[in-house]
Amino acid sequence: MASGDVLSPEVEVFQQNGEVEGEVDENFSESPAASPNLNDLRPKLKAKRRAKRSPSKEDQQLSSTNGVNVSQLSRSKPRYDRKSRTAYGRGLPKKGGAGGKGVWGKPGCELDIDGVIDEKDPNYDSDAQGNYELETIAPELTPEEVEKTIKPVIQEYFEHGDTNEVAVTLGELNLGHKKHEIATHAVSMALDKHDSHREMTSRLISDLYGKILTQKEMATAFDSILDDLADLTLDTPDAPHVVGSFIARAVADDVLPPKYVTEYRGSGDSKQTSEGSSLTEEMMAALDRAHVLLSMKHGMVRLDNVWGVGGGQRPVKYLIKKMNMLLREYLSSRDIQEATRCLQELEVPHFHHELVYEAVVTVLEAGSEQVDTAILMLLKSLADAIILTVDQIDRGFDRVFESMPDIVLDVPNAHTVLERFSEECHKEGVITNRTKAKVPIRARKRFVSEGDGGRIKE
Repeated sequence: MASGDVLSPEVEVFQQNGEVEGEVDENFSESPAASPNLNDLRPKLKAKRRAKRSPSKEDQQLSSTNGVNVSQLSRSKPRYDRKSRTAYGRGLPKKGGAGGKGVWGKPGCELDIDGVIDEKDPNYDSDAQGNYELETIAPELTPEEVEKTIKPVIQEYFEHGDTNEVAVTLGELNLGHKKHEIATHAVSMALDKHDSHREMTSRLISDLYGKILTQKEMATAFDSILDDLADLTLDTPDAPHVVGSFIARAVADDVLPPKYVTEYRGSGDSKQTSEGSSLTEEMMAALDRAHVLLSMKHGMVRLDNVWGVGGGQRPVKYLIKKMNMLLREYLSSRDIQEATRCLQELEVPHFHHELVYEAVVTVLEAGSEQVDTAILMLLKSLADAIILTVDQIDRGFDRVFESMPDIVLDVPNAHTVLERFSEECHKEGVITNRTKAKVPIRARKRFVSEGDGGRIKE
């Protein structure tokens, strides 16, 4: 621009760098003396400067080692910027984008989860879990299978008498809501057994209570027995009496509550059974039996022996007395079946040699052919039925042979009678050849007339 050119008031003044400095005043004069300096027309603007930050030790170390001012590089970006502030960064976010507050995590981190651990989670997949175990689940038994499975177990229990083994065996079965069938079948099978088996059944019920059967299941079992009592009486006439004893024993063992009997008997005939029918005569007889046993003095203590003392628990003197009574009744009635039944009721097969001993002694003391024949028929019948085993018969005769010196004092001709009776028993197959050969034979005495010089030879 020439010095003689006149500037219009609307013309803006520019610096060489292109920045706007201000506008020309309207009173601008054309005279050189009145024209102001352009520097005076420039507005005085205060520059906006940032506050200086004291450099950190790391910045000083980096600037001293590499000659780069790190503090200036860090100031060039706002503080909320998530990119690396070091001179060596690649411009990537810190911690892969997973750091900071209120973030969702690294992109793709949801794919690194091994699996849903919570079993209640809808996305839980049992096959995808590493730590799992397979359990064998037995299906619930049907009523027919329950009967076929439980009865052999109880029958074996009557042989070995181990309640723990029964509990373990039944615990492995999946009976479901039919557990009460255990007590039902046990009592039903014990009705036609001896008192010793009934005692074993009561012990089994007491031991299974709390382990496998609950009190409610026990009550359900006896309800079922009472409902079927009319049919059970057809096979076992004394079933009401026996079932009443079982109920009283269960109350004494705390298997059933005492109100079980009183609730049935309280309403009389108006009381309904589990099937909705009224009480029958058999049911009332069983409940009356249980009520009498529970109402007697010291009933709870006496109920421990409600089935008596059976088997080998009985005293030896008591068993000997029973054997002698059995033989006397048989000799008066000659009823072999009744004698056999009484012998089996004693339930002492290991003590049958006592019956053989007492029978042979009775023959020696009687000295009658009729008694010999009756005793021989009894021993033969018991031996054929295998009630008397060969071992028990041989042992009984051996005891007689050992007692002959004492028996001869009371019965002088005992040797002659024993020899004759042993020969008859051997012919009938009651004793073996070994026992026949062991029969003691007393030698005949020789006198002076036989030319022995007046001495008597023994």
